[in-house]
Amino acid sequence: MKKILMASAAAVALNAAAFPAFAGMEEAEKWINEEFQPSVLSMDEQKAEMEWFINAAQPFQGMEINVLSEGIPTHDYESKTLTKAFEEITGIKVNHQILGEGEVVQAVQTQMQTGRNLYDAYVNDSDLIGTHSRLQLAYNLTDWMAGEGSDVTSPTLDLEDFMGTQFTTGPDGDLYQLPDQQFANLYWFRKDWFDREDLKSAFKEKYGYELGVPVNWSAYEDIAEFFSNDVKEIDGTRIYGHMDYGKRAPDLGWRMTDAWLSMAGTGSQGEPNGIPIDEWGIRMEEGSCNPAGASVSRGGETNGPASVYAIRKWDEWLRNYAPPGAADYDFYQSLPALSQGNVAQQIFWYTAFTADMVAPKSAGNNTVDDEGNPLWRMAPSPHGPYWEEGQKVGYQDVGSWTILKSTPVDRAKAAWLYAQFVTSKTVDTKKSHVGLTFIRDSTVRHESFTERAPKLGGLVEFYRSPDRVRWSPTGINVPDYPKLAQIWWQQIGDVNSGAFTPQEAMDRLAEEMDITMARMQRADEAGNVYGGCGPRLNEPKDPSEWLGKPDGPKAKLDNEKPQGETVNYDDLVARWNQ
Repeated sequence: MKKILMASAAAVALNAAAFPAFAGMEEAEKWINEEFQPSVLSMDEQKAEMEWFINAAQPFQGMEINVLSEGIPTHDYESKTLTKAFEEITGIKVNHQILGEGEVVQAVQTQMQTGRNLYDAYVNDSDLIGTHSRLQLAYNLTDWMAGEGSDVTSPTLDLEDFMGTQFTTGPDGDLYQLPDQQFANLYWFRKDWFDREDLKSAFKEKYGYELGVPVNWSAYEDIAEFFSNDVKEIDGTRIYGHMDYGKRAPDLGWRMTDAWLSMAGTGSQGEPNGIPIDEWGIRMEEGSCNPAGASVSRGGETNGPASVYAIRKWDEWLRNYAPPGAADYDFYQSLPALSQGNVAQQIFWYTAFTADMVAPKSAGNNTVDDEGNPLWRMAPSPHGPYWEEGQKVGYQDVGSWTILKSTPVDRAKAAWLYAQFVTSKTVDTKKSHVGLTFIRDSTVRHESFTERAPKLGGLVEFYRSPDRVRWSPTGINVPDYPKLAQIWWQQIGDVNSGAFTPQEAMDRLAEEMDITMARMQRADEAGNVYGGCGPRLNEPKDPSEWLGKPDGPKAKLDNEKPQGETVNYDDLVARWNQ
């Protein structure tokens, strides 16, 4: 009798599960037909993928979860549109909150420190991969997918299709984060102005070489000077040769940690990050997992000549060539400001804002023509005089789903379903058309992007090229991103305010980083906090014992402004296409 009752109960449960699945499929078909087009999948394949989500979500129907990300167009779409789709299809309600990136990092840090479940998942930059792999406070997704989370891991996830998983993989070879959006830091310029014969002739007469995409910082500076102080005005509008930001806020720190120093030449050769010195100037010997110091006296390069040069140029260009008020802009004000149409170039431009730059003229975007074709293009970033072939060339952000172990397992499973849903092949192509932050190779190669490429200013060509992997996020030399990143913006802000010179500011920054890492070292040695991979600082020496030595910080150059060098944009794109 007991077996019969158990069998009946199982049948009732099966039927109860089947009914919502049928209702969910009706909603799924509606979303597939009305919203999730185009897709790399056929409609039948999309329906099959959504059917898996419906069935996997059965145990969590009626649950309400909370996730957090920064505010870029991709996440706005997820928050406003994809949460609604996910709830209607699976029965799981998601509160997808949007905050500034600094607040996101702070929330992650607070949850890690307190163990309180503030959010069930975060879109957390892969810059924290060194932190997550050391602290082991985030779910190891490789273990999760094979074990506890196997019942909620999609058979069509297709990790090999993701472009950024190499940046979300720890030194142990395991995946800790799932890419959700990805964007590079490239050079942006007004191709329509650069193509004008009168301006090309005037530039060549003054500088002796062609006006084009700058290969080095010398050329960038010449072009900034030319447009700001020689051209001055186009079509009755005062124009400028440079755009940047300098507001004393957390995003000023990312402005520098996002590979600005390595663009100037800080760090060692080696990709995706320099070995032994990375783009933050932190030293970690090859084969080791223990950072050895940031200051030149410990073999690091945060306050070395290349780093000081990088900060000095940022400050000079901001003062001399950017529009009035740019020094008071933050990250979120500076990048969309280009749409005003009064800037010739920007050396440090995040492709996450491509969506703003392809808006129509009717929306106030003065950088497209009447047909919506961009008057601008994006290109590889130029490098400074300390840069050497084989060094990191630029930064790429990989905002990635991260679930902390302080999140209860049932909530973690529901959040993992949402993370896979918003990155699924059913959804990703449409999401990428909205946010233009590619994460899947199949998406960027979809025919719909072949058709749209001419209106995206080089974005598609870049992400279809081998160059896309040469731009990389912060690497594993950074032992605790939240603790170290917050030091940067305060010191750099003191340069912008005039309180300290670039050398003084970088000396203070390097010293504070070493002090902070010394605390980590003591904690790791006392309690294995960083899994034995916390800092092990070198004893300080006279800087002369490190500067200019093999695998050491670079010595000061006698000439920090070599001859400017440019390249023709069309030739560059042809190389990408090959």
